[in-house]
Amino acid sequence: MKKITTILSLILTVALVSVSCKDKASSKIVADNVESATDRDEAQKQLPVMSFEKSEHDFGTIAQGTPQETVFKFTNTGNAPLIITDAKSSCGCTVPEYPKNTPIAAGESGELLVKFNGSGQNQVTKTVTVTANTEKGSELLRIKAFVNPKNAQAAGPVK
Repeated sequence: MKKITTILSLILTVALVSVSCKDKASSKIVADNVESATDRDEAQKQLPVMSFEKSEHDFGTIAQGTPQETVFKFTNTGNAPLIITDAKSSCGCTVPEYPKNTPIAAGESGELLVKFNGSGQNQVTKTVTVTANTEKGSELLRIKAFVNPKNAQAAGPVK
């Protein structure tokens, strides 16, 4: 009987403490804070979206050492300003040029110039990683070309 009384009094004590704690916590909630937190959370959901007209460019067949360049056009189809923080290529033979420190408003367009110096031989593929404040955080662009060596003879019938 003593054990049952002890157990029941423990259960009653725990129940009273948890009820009183809940009452104290709910009284500390400030309606203005809840509203500002909701507004903050909604603002964080607004992100820019970088939509490219094309994500790959093929220069076709080029002679080795012949500089090439192409423009990747994009539009911010999101609902917040787009900021490109970096653009890096997979090697030193490819140089991306992007609008630095220039926010691109929602609905506005921009361009990213990619220069390739024509190095390599045969089929060459290079990538450019664009880092921006989008949900994904980065976009991947590709350029490719078939590079003929400088002193290569044209393929033809063997005599």
